[in-house]
Amino acid sequence: MGRRRKESPTAGEVEEERPPYFFGAASTSMVRILAVSLFALLVRVLVALGPYSGRRRPPMYGDYEAQRHWMEITIHTPPSEWYRNTSSNDLAYWGLDYPPLTAYQSYVHGRLFLQPFVPDSVALFLSRGFESSKSKLLMRWTVLSSDLLVFFPAALCFVFIYFGRRIRRGRGDGSVTHEWLLAMILLNPCLILIDHGHFQYNCISLGFMIGAVAAILSGRELLGSFLFCLSLNHKQMSAYYAPAFFAHLLGKCLRRHNPILSVMKLAIVVLATFVLMWWPYLYSLDAAREVLSRLAPFERGIYEDYVANFWCSTSTLIKWKMRFTVKSLKLFSLCATVISFLPSTVQQIKSPSNHGFLHALLNSSFSFYLFSYQVHEKSILLPLIPASLLALEEPTAFGWLTYHALFSMFPLLRRDGLTLQYGALLSLFGLIYRLPIEVHGRRRPRIPWKLQTVMALSSFSSALLHLVYLIVRPPRRYPFLFEALIMALCFAQFVILAIYSNIRQWTLRDASPGFPSEKKKI
Repeated sequence: MGRRRKESPTAGEVEEERPPYFFGAASTSMVRILAVSLFALLVRVLVALGPYSGRRRPPMYGDYEAQRHWMEITIHTPPSEWYRNTSSNDLAYWGLDYPPLTAYQSYVHGRLFLQPFVPDSVALFLSRGFESSKSKLLMRWTVLSSDLLVFFPAALCFVFIYFGRRIRRGRGDGSVTHEWLLAMILLNPCLILIDHGHFQYNCISLGFMIGAVAAILSGRELLGSFLFCLSLNHKQMSAYYAPAFFAHLLGKCLRRHNPILSVMKLAIVVLATFVLMWWPYLYSLDAAREVLSRLAPFERGIYEDYVANFWCSTSTLIKWKMRFTVKSLKLFSLCATVISFLPSTVQQIKSPSNHGFLHALLNSSFSFYLFSYQVHEKSILLPLIPASLLALEEPTAFGWLTYHALFSMFPLLRRDGLTLQYGALLSLFGLIYRLPIEVHGRRRPRIPWKLQTVMALSSFSSALLHLVYLIVRPPRRYPFLFEALIMALCFAQFVILAIYSNIRQWTLRDASPGFPSEKKKI
């Protein structure tokens, strides 16, 4: 009496909702997943053997020196001085310009790895430009360990959650495709070359973001909010994703019986996380303002170097920096960015869905990359990560974006002496990307011939630009002509992909492939 009768499974569904990777044939799947992870680790190690940003190029060197210098500053000065110009901390020389979690990370890495083994590498005032084989090994290890502790677990969690739900809905067991999707995330050539070649720690902020997405897709929204706040507090560029997170979570809260309580829970988690991260700077309003001023470098101009976004790509026609004031450019970029991501956020508030959320992340980050103020060429990583999470749903768009994202960074990577690594990882990605996979139980769909023609023309143009950039000297009057052509070509592809992704988000079904219907959960 009172017991519900167990319904028999419908055709195509499995009888038991068991975790897909831990029973029966799961041992084989786990071995393959471990093999993909170890191979991704090996690729990172091989890239790390090469050069890095600013190697032997005084007086400012490059990003490698910036990260080393932040370790030096955080070790030898109190937190209250990390973002302040003092006799011990010259902000003109690679002053900290990332949120507090990056500073804490620098402190931990410096204390645990560099100071005990190579103290000269973080000696205050004396270590500027310090380069040795041992310090390079330890610096590379800090990035590699960060990748293993944050990015790898986040990618694995996403894949497990994604395919776990697909199995329970009877959409295929993922035996062919889950390793491919994991490889697309872990073997992203752009992230590997920037973090383990050029030298940065994007794996931490992006790993927290992927972890936040995985948590939200599994129904753990408070955990997801906490992880996304960690991402924001590591690199402010994670704000590229903020409209998508806000819209998706707000849309879900509005559909619940007590939306105010749901919103308050999320607000408490966000507020508590920020208070925890910013605690050393909350003793006065001026101290908090000092940090905030370092996070918004408006004095550098609307763009820096060559980046495949609207402002840089159109600068050959309109000299934005010469014709307009900084105040005007800030207003232009703000309006363009908001107008660009607004349709995506409206769709998620109106009809939140898991698949739509992933598209919203891509569309929001594209909006910031294309139109926001002070965008770097490395910022293309932010649209690329949600695109990799959508690789199984949108394989053609993902592959096309990855190729042009990497191409847009080619001038930067060539300056770093990473041309060999660039070519090797591009070839490796192409080989793995073209492996035969199944999409929702069917072979990968064929690309229409009209689209193939457009892609072929773009591929031919990019191949030609590769050769020209490597072997031909630009005219003296236009020394950056080839960089401008590369950026213009990549910008055009990014605009097309952004429009396509926005259209896809608005035309998705409520119960999107790979995830259960949101209406049943809320």
